[in-house]
Amino acid sequence: MARIIDGDKMNLIGNNVRKLRKKKKMSQQYLSNQLELLGVYVCRGSISRIEDCSRTVTDIELYAIAKVLQVDMSELFEV
Repeated sequence: MARIIDGDKMNLIGNNVRKLRKKKKMSQQYLSNQLELLGVYVCRGSISRIEDCSRTVTDIELYAIAKVLQVDMSELFEV
């Protein structure tokens, strides 16, 4: 299957997830725990891989991450 994005990146939001999480003084574990409360199971290690763009993100995870970080989903894509 052809990839939509070129290079080694597996997602487009990782850097912004990290910036927004740190801005809100959240640990990766806290973000993981809050996602679990929404029924979205993403372990702390997977949060790390999302942030370094080595893991893909599903639409459900994208929605939940934005909700936990209290941002519009479009903010996760801003350059």
